Amino acid sequence: MSGTGLGDLERQQFAPHGKMRIGIAFGKSISGVWTMPDPETGEPVGITVDLGAELARWLGLPFEYVKLASSGEIIETANQDRWDVAFTPVDADRKKVVDFTTDYYLGDSTYLVHADSPFRSVKDVDLEGVRVLGVENTATIRSARRTLMNTTAEGLNSLEDAIERFRRRDADALALGRESLMGIARSLPDTRILDDHFHATGTALAMAKGKAEALELATQFIEEAKRDGLIEKIVLSHGLSASSVAPSGSRS
Repeated sequence: MSGTGLGDLERQQFAPHGKMRIGIAFGKSISGVWTMPDPETGEPVGITVDLGAELARWLGLPFEYVKLASSGEIIETANQDRWDVAFTPVDADRKKVVDFTTDYYLGDSTYLVHADSPFRSVKDVDLEGVRVLGVENTATIRSARRTLMNTTAEGLNSLEDAIERFRRRDADALALGRESLMGIARSLPDTRILDDHFHATGTALAMAKGKAEALELATQFIEEAKRDGLIEKIVLSHGLSASSVAPSGSRS
């Protein structure tokens, strides 16, 4: 992809402190939004790491990553001058806080359950007394709570805590995006992922409100990156399916 020129206003909106600060969800798996540490260097690895770097190159800006505990924390800090661009799943609540580009990734959320669990579908999980865990302030846990009629989902502050409690069998089901669960399941062999889902949405680049000019450029970048095959290349490089790349113009 060829780069683009920035005017003074766009430069100020993308990098008000000189570097573009890229907010990333830093955890223990890779998905359309989650990143994880490189086992040797500890540096973040994932789709949003690569996509953020490509955006900075396209804009001709220096950049740095801001590691946050979840997409929920990304949204919580949107107006605290912690980051300039970030990547999160889209939902109606988040649209009240930030503005989004078009989607770059489509995904669904479901449950990870123990291998000996009787649950075969998301409806089976919705029983009184079933213990469901997720990450607080994420689109996934909000959707789980909306769809669970007979039990409730407990949200924890970090993905690591949720995984550990599930591993200790202090929960019957772990609610998360499917791609994240696929990575987690590889380290938890006595588990399985339910085939159906309770939530599906797109993931997009987010910016604080009031940056219309920069948002327009960021949307242009996302659409060019889909059309030129860059996003597909990044997604495949992390072992995820090219079918998850959002189509041209997709908005959630």
